Amino acid sequence: MSTLILVPTPIGNLQDITLRAIETLKQCDYLLAEDTRNTIFLLKHLGIEKKVYAYHAHNEHKQMEAIIAHIKMASMVALVSDAGTPGISDPGFLLVRTCIENQIKIETLPGATALIPALVNSGLPCHRFCFEGFLPQKKGRQSRLQELTAETRTMVFYESPYRLVKCLQQFAEVFGAERMCSVSRELTKMFEENYRGTLQQALAHFEGKAIKGEIVIVVAGFDEG
Repeated sequence: MSTLILVPTPIGNLQDITLRAIETLKQCDYLLAEDTRNTIFLLKHLGIEKKVYAYHAHNEHKQMEAIIAHIKMASMVALVSDAGTPGISDPGFLLVRTCIENQIKIETLPGATALIPALVNSGLPCHRFCFEGFLPQKKGRQSRLQELTAETRTMVFYESPYRLVKCLQQFAEVFGAERMCSVSRELTKMFEENYRGTLQQALAHFEGKAIKGEIVIVVAGFDEG
């Protein structure tokens, strides 16, 4: 039976890949990758030679029929994103759904993702939370933020370093400048930073700085008390 295996890859530190993920990358017939260059770099680091084909947001709809046909002819195909777990703010959902519709077996390995480390080390309640990923940049952004003003669970967002300051300004306006938050960047890397404070304090900390690395913003939920 053909099997599609979703393989999480390190978000920064290459040592974070699991033994099971390495074994899967060795055994699969070929890989589908969000960016073939990044995946080939990882494979070289691991000493693995494997065929890698592009699968990303720009070709997944157009080539889905051909991709499914090729998976059916293989015994094991692995899907990886640039970093983290495929499908979590990365391509993967459409392929998984289409494989299920075509009765192709799906396996998802546990492993690296940015949201859980950022949430746990934020110091904010993590027994219940909602993951929002990347908010819409234009249409629908304000309405979604307004819907979240009454959210009592801790909220987790992804953001680009280029938009971090503007995002914090917007969060302070919508959620209130004194709402507690944590901003994590360069997770698992040498220059990892986790800044904790109010939204206003975080804004003051990052304003005017050259910011690098993918960003995870964790914001406290609305306190009904």
